[in-house]
Formats: sequence, structure tokens, C-alpha cells
Amino acid sequence: MRGTRAPLEALLAVLGLCCLTALSIRELPDAERAALKAVLVVIWCIYAAELAAALVWRNGAAPGKSVSVIDLLAVAIPAATFIVAPHSGDASLSCALWLLKPLRDLPVVRLMGAVLATEGANLLGVLAIFLAILFAASLGGYVLERNLQPEQFGSIPKAMWWGVVTLTTTGYGDEIPRSFAGRLLAGMVMMSGIGVFALWAGILASGFSEQLRREDFLRKWQLVSAVPLFRQLGPEELLAIVRCLHPGKASPGAVLCRKGEKGDRMFFIVDGHVGVATAAPVELGPGSFFGEMALITGEPRNATVVASTQISFLSLNALDFHILASRNSQIAEIIRKTALERRAVDAAPR
Repeated sequence: MRGTRAPLEALLAVLGLCCLTALSIRELPDAERAALKAVLVVIWCIYAAELAAALVWRNGAAPGKSVSVIDLLAVAIPAATFIVAPHSGDASLSCALWLLKPLRDLPVVRLMGAVLATEGANLLGVLAIFLAILFAASLGGYVLERNLQPEQFGSIPKAMWWGVVTLTTTGYGDEIPRSFAGRLLAGMVMMSGIGVFALWAGILASGFSEQLRREDFLRKWQLVSAVPLFRQLGPEELLAIVRCLHPGKASPGAVLCRKGEKGDRMFFIVDGHVGVATAAPVELGPGSFFGEMALITGEPRNATVVASTQISFLSLNALDFHILASRNSQIAEIIRKTALERRAVDAAPR
């Protein structure tokens, strides 16, 4: 349900923000202004109906189970704003909150939240360094420039604007030190700003990379654990398998193996079904594997395998297959035995 709602919510949010942008034009005729406000009301009604449906019933779940805070705020805040100030020209600005509705379901937003939670202490540490340098820069600018430019550097709070602009290397140019010492200080502050933001970027980049590796490992672990052949393995052996197998998905009709091709990997089905096009067609389901004969004998594949449904699978390339076979004789024996049985009846790909 969420997957089908996301495009609609994104479309409504974009439409609402376009209307909100147009309403900020002072020269907009009254008729067009009224039409745009009507569109905002319609969008709000859709969001309100969606919220009411979620509160009453959501896929058979208990009332209110799937309602998020953003859904509540997207309906409540615009309504409260228009009730408190119905004739205010800025009342429609509260609809900008609708931007959060499509954003909340983006995987990158969830990933960013996980990274911030994991790296929060390091990011706050760099923020403390930033604030310390900002105060030191503002204090230095005040001491060096207060007599030359009292309007711009007459106090530490006034000098902080120059400190922020210089530390972030924005360089608006509205406040420039005149003394040699002040300009020397500005150069040091600029270089310090580059270092601080490099630290932030490095922490975020490493955090995103680590989080992606962690999620990929957990996903592969769950998929490997779902294959009956691997359930008998211990934690160390399972860890080795997780590092070797590569998860994948295929849509109905996708060809996974083609007859006559040289086989470079075998497949384990996690979810869904595939059809094996042989003289006696076979259908394989979750827990089954195929493509192993090409790795064992080196012969071309002798059948075409096509996804009958949407499937999730794990693939094992030739090198990792032989490593697995050498490390775990029991799994290797099961794979070889199944391969020989299939070859005897000529009902499976190689």
C-alpha cells in the first residue's frame, strides 16, 4: 500500500508547493489566487481522508497503527493555521510541511537517520571545534578591527557574522578586514574552515559506507539463512557463505540460464519459482538450487531457466563454489548428489 501511495503523495506535494510558490507573488490576480488556494484545500482534503482511513483501518491492522507523526502534522498544522488566521496572507505557508510526506519514505532519508544516530557523537565533536574556532575568529576580528570598522566589528556578536561567512568560505564581501593582521587572521580562519568541513564530510562518507555494508551484510545473512541447505551450518561457516554469495532479484520472464551457455555460477532460490525448460519441464521453488552441473563438470548448460514469478536468489560463482566445496564436504556432497540425480533424468540445467 505504501508503495502505491508514495508517487501520489509526491505528486500532491509538488503540486501544493507549486501553488504555495505562486501565492507568494504579490501581483497575482485575485481570481488566480483564489483558484490556487482552492487547490491547496483539495490537497488538504485528500491528506485528511488518507489520515482518517489510516486511523480507522489499515490492511486489517489495529486502528492508528500505521499513522506517522508527519501524517498528523500535515493535516493538523495547516488546519490550525487557517482556523487561527483565516485571512492572513501567510496562512498557506504552513502547507510547506507537505514536503515531508514524500521525503519520509525515501531510503536515503532512513539511511541518513541511521548514520546520524551512529556518528552523532563524532559530528557533535566537530561542531564543538567549529564553534570554538568561530568564537576565536570573532574575538580576533573584534580586537583587530573594532577601531577601524566599529559598525561591522564593534562587538563580538557583530564580528560573528564575518566569522561565519569566513569560516564557511562563503565570502560575501560585505565585511572585509582592513588591517594586515585582520587579513592574516581571515586567511587562517578560511583554512580552518576547509579542515572542519572536510572532517564533517569524511565522517558522513565513512558513516554512509559503513551503514551500507552493514545493511548489505544483514540482508545477505537473512537470505542465506532462508535457504534450507545452509541452515545446518554453524555461525563461522555461515559467515563464510554470506561473504561468498551475491543476492539478486528477477522479474517474471527473466532468463537466468540459457541452454548452451558456459556456466560461471550457480543459483539458490530464496523466494519465488523458476521454470526449467527441458524435455520434462520442471519448476523449482524456494530452497532449491540449480546451475551446479556447469560448475562441477565445466560443460555448457543443458537447459534454459526462466523466472516464473518475481524471485529473490543468491548466486555463487565458480571460484567461490570450489572454495565452499573444499571447506564444507557435507554441503558439497549434497550439491554433487543432487547434480548427479538431475543429470540421470536430464531434468536440470548445468
